Amino acid sequence: MGLMTHVIVGYPSLVDTVKLVKIMAESGVDFVELQIPFSDPLADGPVIMRACEEALANGTKVRDAFRIMEELSSKVEIPLLFMGYYNTVFRYGVKKFCIDANKAGAAGLIIPDMSLEEEGKEHFLASAKKCSLPVIRVVSPASTVDRLKKNAEVAQGFVYCSARQGITGVRQTLYPNLASYLKRVKAYIDKPLAVGFGISSREHVQAIKSYAEVAVVGSVLLKLVQENHGKEMEQNVRRFLSSLMV
Repeated sequence: MGLMTHVIVGYPSLVDTVKLVKIMAESGVDFVELQIPFSDPLADGPVIMRACEEALANGTKVRDAFRIMEELSSKVEIPLLFMGYYNTVFRYGVKKFCIDANKAGAAGLIIPDMSLEEEGKEHFLASAKKCSLPVIRVVSPASTVDRLKKNAEVAQGFVYCSARQGITGVRQTLYPNLASYLKRVKAYIDKPLAVGFGISSREHVQAIKSYAEVAVVGSVLLKLVQENHGKEMEQNVRRFLSSLMV
């Protein structure tokens, strides 16, 4: 089973962001999401919100995210994806954002609040396509059949399935209807499925292994970072990632 992890660019610092992604790559992670910090991250819970706030307080800018992506994409062999919110893309300039993300070495984009209905006006998917940047679509248990079919038409790479409605965060138990939800997604979308939102243990990864191709782990890792510093942070992140491998 594949594993995708998550960092916030600039948290705890830009230097630590680079360290964490290198540790993740060395630990056998298959993909890493580099989240561009944003002041109002709609899909994110308290752990990621706090990390975003601290990254912004540290002075992290969008240009820093491109610089870190460029540095890391030349040092690690696994695909690195930008995750962010459409307000950031819009303010930067849609075409320019896609061009610069491609130049920096991003392997794809995850922009969960970019509505397909806005594509005719925003031309985000078209701009990303011109830059050979797959846009990873996001679905949830609330996604209707019509919504799944629309996402199937534009899905690239893989599809990100939030394991429940609501926001990200560490959870002890998974969404009880997760298996049937993932089966429903697979009935309409023929791309690999990545499952996130609350995946925080080896048991969780095992539980979704039969229904999806990639487990996404974010908040629990950032919580580890928040609770540890320096060498201890690096050791504990390595230890935790090792515990997830199935």
